[in-house]
Amino acid sequence: MVTRLLDLGESNALALVCALAASVYLLWLSVVLSIIDIRTHTLPNRYVLPAYPISGALLLAAALGSAMPGHALRAGGGALAIGALYWLLWAVYPAGMGFGDVKWAGVLGLFLGFLSWQHVVLGVAAGFVAGGLWGVVLIVSRRGSAQSAIPFGPAMAAGAWLTMLLLPA
Repeated sequence: MVTRLLDLGESNALALVCALAASVYLLWLSVVLSIIDIRTHTLPNRYVLPAYPISGALLLAAALGSAMPGHALRAGGGALAIGALYWLLWAVYPAGMGFGDVKWAGVLGLFLGFLSWQHVVLGVAAGFVAGGLWGVVLIVSRRGSAQSAIPFGPAMAAGAWLTMLLLPA
């Protein structure tokens, strides 16, 4: 994400401001939703659903302002791809994942897709790795078992953020 922000800054200051605003919004949303999910095992619609138009508008403005409309198309594709994958996982085994995770996946897909398809694939994988590692930590620390329900939203956000920050665009 850092290299993409630098690219946007070179092409258009407004595009940079929009991308930065979107990133700050995602950071705030990630923290708020992670806290809520850890406490209640829910990702409330009042936070997740407005994230689509807010993030979409900011990322669209960044893409169009930098004369790179492909970023906006890929962001939409990333949201659809990750949302569809999570919907399929939920449909096959609803007890394994809440529908809030499905909705949150689409938001993260907007950001990952804005960067690249590689970010989409690795962001999803990193989320599952982070969730698995969290589960192992709970089991090893005897704070949970293999049957324990864990909040998956924070792992999804962590995987997306790690991918966005560590993988060059």
